[in-house]
Amino acid sequence: MKERHILSVLVFAVILWGLWAAPPAAWAEETGFTRQDRDLLIELRTRMLEIDKRFEQIDKRFEQLEKRFEQIDKRFEDVDKRFEQVDKRFEQLMDFLYILAGIFTSLVIAVIGFAYWDRRTIISQAKKETREDLEREGRLRDVILALREYAAKNEDLAAILKSFHLL
Repeated sequence: MKERHILSVLVFAVILWGLWAAPPAAWAEETGFTRQDRDLLIELRTRMLEIDKRFEQIDKRFEQLEKRFEQIDKRFEDVDKRFEQVDKRFEQLMDFLYILAGIFTSLVIAVIGFAYWDRRTIISQAKKETREDLEREGRLRDVILALREYAAKNEDLAAILKSFHLL
């Protein structure tokens, strides 16, 4: 549409130029359509046809450029889709790593808790058994019984034995 507008402007400009270039005396002398006028119109028509062909070629080139841009846009869309797929895969991997870290943390806490509970239980049981063994066996039991009897009469000794949990 623009090409035809430009073409009509060119035709109008050529006509105005022709009128301006010709002197007024020449207008009065020429009474009809001359061969020179005919040749000028034919030349003008051939030039206009050449200009139309050039505009058509330019239009074709622009169409080819538009097609190339559309292909480039499609390629960019494909690349964007690939990036989205890679992002989703990274998200899945990060979620998996979070799950593994949670499982590992839970196992470590459970093992440490079990070890603490087991050691505390074993140590308290060992203390209890050691006291019982010491009280049951040997002279140490007799010494403790003797001290307990004397502590009934002596308050200082009773306080000392209580501090060591022997009374």
